[in-house]
Amino acid sequence: MLGHRGVRLAITIPELAEMQVRAIFGAALKVAGDGVRVEPEIMIPVVMTYRELVAQREIVVRVSEEMFAAHGRRIDFQVGTMIELPRAALTAAAFAPHADFFSFGTNDLTQTTLGLSRDDAGTFLPQYLEGGYLPADPFRSIDTEGVGHLVRTAVQEGRAAKKDLGLGVCGEHGGDPRSIEFFHDVGLDYVSCSTFRVPVARLAAAQVALRHKPPREREPAAPPAPPELVSAAG
Repeated sequence: MLGHRGVRLAITIPELAEMQVRAIFGAALKVAGDGVRVEPEIMIPVVMTYRELVAQREIVVRVSEEMFAAHGRRIDFQVGTMIELPRAALTAAAFAPHADFFSFGTNDLTQTTLGLSRDDAGTFLPQYLEGGYLPADPFRSIDTEGVGHLVRTAVQEGRAAKKDLGLGVCGEHGGDPRSIEFFHDVGLDYVSCSTFRVPVARLAAAQVALRHKPPREREPAAPPAPPELVSAAG
């Protein structure tokens, strides 16, 4: 999972990235031609340096312009990146100027931060949980002290560099109530998760929103009665 994949494939085989971008915009423009509003959000995965994002954004913009010219219409789109590696989280300020949004890939960010692989972690995680080495399965509920610290850092650095930067999370943690509360606290805009987790995620997000809802302001005091309605005794 740390090998030749994600943006690394696009760097070594640019034609692959171009093909994918053409497919995305070809489908989007066809749907737009049928009268449906569509706004693709193209996400560059497994980045470790902002230069990778810059190079891929150039491909997306160039190919999109070619597609717009060929179809005779334009559509809005965004280009963002997945924050899945500690280095990307720690250097988020460098990525932000070149991204419309960040989506935290917490599954891979957990693996790369803790040095765990989901393929074999199950062979020893039960002992770690029973022995109190970990408070919870980090692949089910986010490790707020380690992985969460990286998320918080990236949020702060990203928003400091670009105030309107969209921020979200993609992964199984997006369906965990405890993790959703953490994501709300650090200022993420949305969570994304597996289909079967959507009902739980919606309920958890609603509960968090209610818990953090500011107290209702006091009802304003009634205005004084007009002078003609004020009477004096005696």
